[in-house]
Amino acid sequence: MSEAPAEPARTPRAPGRPAPGPGGDAPAAAAGPPELAVRLLTLAPGVHAAFTGRRGGVSRPPYDTLNMSTGSGDGEEAVARNRELVATACGLTPDRMTWMRQVHGADVGRVPDPGRSGPGSRAVTEPAPPRDACFTSAPGLALGVLSADCPAVLLADPEAGIIAAAHSGRPGTALGVVPALLRAMTGAGADPARTRAVIGPAICGGCYEVPEQMRDAVAAAVPGSGCLTRAGTPGLDLRAGIAGQLAAAGVREVRIDDRCTAEDRDLYSYRRDGRTGRFAGLIWLAP
Repeated sequence: MSEAPAEPARTPRAPGRPAPGPGGDAPAAAAGPPELAVRLLTLAPGVHAAFTGRRGGVSRPPYDTLNMSTGSGDGEEAVARNRELVATACGLTPDRMTWMRQVHGADVGRVPDPGRSGPGSRAVTEPAPPRDACFTSAPGLALGVLSADCPAVLLADPEAGIIAAAHSGRPGTALGVVPALLRAMTGAGADPARTRAVIGPAICGGCYEVPEQMRDAVAAAVPGSGCLTRAGTPGLDLRAGIAGQLAAAGVREVRIDDRCTAEDRDLYSYRRDGRTGRFAGLIWLAP
């Protein structure tokens, strides 16, 4: 499988959206079977990431077809098959993909290699812990984030050999889940100045309408996140706010996949569809 180079930066669509950082937007290389919606990218030599879409899986409506979440109401067998397809496209196996029970918080955990015994080790088949951010230094172990509007944030310090993933929805972004993750990575030996980040697809500021009081409260906690929608109503641009959090923490290289989940039918969107599936953001170190 081949990977495409990063595309040139595009003009962002949502109000208040910062220009992509060095490296431009996330690339759009397709992987796996012709209809399988998996976009691969390389954050650094030996650090790989992917975002899935909706095409190429086996789930039935309203989860059609590449739903990656067992918590959405979809059948476990269908999700397991979808994860197997994605794992193969990424050069992984399903038992080397780890997931979180996302709770819209700011808790961070370190993920040990489940293939090795010892304190803190946990089999991939065990229940996912309730948290919204994690990091690891285990080669060949993919960290996964599930989304249907919320941004997934994938991070890597290639020199330290540390990768990380965060589910940064509105509550988590306001609570500072991404800064908390960076602090945990730093405590493990990473350096924000060496860290590279990619912010995945999410509902854009032009579509994400919220009450004015909510917009103002989040904007007070996360500068740059408040905006107006295309309809001129109060809105939130979470990716802009997260980009600001990364910059404030010293992260210099930030890519943004500027696809809007509410607009792009190849992505799941709870805001658009209600009952629906979840796509995934994945990051792993080469074995």
